[in-house]
Amino acid sequence: MAVWDDVVGQDRVTAQLDAAARDADAIVTAESAARRAPAGAPAQAVPERTGASQMTHAWLFTGPPGSGRATAARAFAAALQCVSPDRALGGGPGCGFCDGCHTSLVGTHADVEIVRTDLLSIGVKETRDLVRRASLSPAGGRWQVIVLEDADRLTEGAGNVLLKAVEEPAPRTVWLLCAPSIEDVLPTIRSRCRHLSLRTPSVGAVAELLVRRDGIDPETADRSARATQGHIDRARRLATDERARARRAAVLKLPLRIDDIGGCLKAAQELIDAAGEDAKQVAEEVDAKETEELRAALGAAAGTGGRLPRGTAGAMKELQDKQKRRSTRTQRDSLDLALVDLTAFYRDVLAVQMGASVPLSNDDVGDSIRRIATTSTAERTLRRIEAVIACREAVERNVAPLLAVEAMTVALRAG
Repeated sequence: MAVWDDVVGQDRVTAQLDAAARDADAIVTAESAARRAPAGAPAQAVPERTGASQMTHAWLFTGPPGSGRATAARAFAAALQCVSPDRALGGGPGCGFCDGCHTSLVGTHADVEIVRTDLLSIGVKETRDLVRRASLSPAGGRWQVIVLEDADRLTEGAGNVLLKAVEEPAPRTVWLLCAPSIEDVLPTIRSRCRHLSLRTPSVGAVAELLVRRDGIDPETADRSARATQGHIDRARRLATDERARARRAAVLKLPLRIDDIGGCLKAAQELIDAAGEDAKQVAEEVDAKETEELRAALGAAAGTGGRLPRGTAGAMKELQDKQKRRSTRTQRDSLDLALVDLTAFYRDVLAVQMGASVPLSNDDVGDSIRRIATTSTAERTLRRIEAVIACREAVERNVAPLLAVEAMTVALRAG
């Protein structure tokens, strides 16, 4: 299996990355040969120095949620670290099996730093640590690769710190930045990156991946891919997690439960409570382990709850603050997923009202969709879609989630 196999529906992008990885391999090979060559031997041309290379030091992967931009970046990182002997025989780098590919994909390669955050933003301190890491020479002699999966969450100060590193990179350092759109990255940074735009993969391509990679039966894979409109990670979660299916089912009942103001307010509270439960679940799974590990590292006996050594309270407070920010981010992300499902419901309603001959994304609740479609107009449906979008934007601007969702449900009732 090649590293590109999980980059679904992005043939143009994978072709560009494969060409760049081949040139990157040629650069490393030529420079290694030059170092080993006897004194006075003719110098071998290095693609990077001739200007003919497809390889560059900074890349920006953009695409809608679920398009696989982080997957593409990790696959490229693996191809850059490929050490398969077959790459010199025409197969090219990115075999997927060698030590370089495998450790890059699973996140244990010494020269591949994969950065993702479940917090609200990435600050200056974390970015400075990355820049210091990027200045090091690769331990394995190939490339030092930094994969920043959430470049859109860089604060302005963090972006300015990153800018200098992207402007003046170390010779063997490669930055791979990921963001939903090119507008989510500082203009000064994106102008120094090679931009790759990914698209939402087709439902069929996502379903095929779920069957091949995750062993999901074809019917469930197709239903999950269709319900999530080609979002790879959400489709997998919907196909494998009963709680995710239950939460989606509850969201899709909301349009039938907002006949009066009381129903609107109750539905809004239930959406917020469900998002809070998601955050609580993550906290239960992660927070206790993190806290115990930190206590042990600081010198407190595991499981005893004993007093921490002097001067370590600040480290514990920093962890608690991080966990609180993660909980907020998890709650917002969960709420946003619910709003995406709600948007898809009303888009199906609009398709029925317009007589469009396309499959419904939510055909499992087709009766509810047709009921709403026959009791309203296309104009009202468009206003409802706009109300959901406005709610997403309000939450992103840090409006209190409950107030934003209450305003949305009231607007949905009014239509």
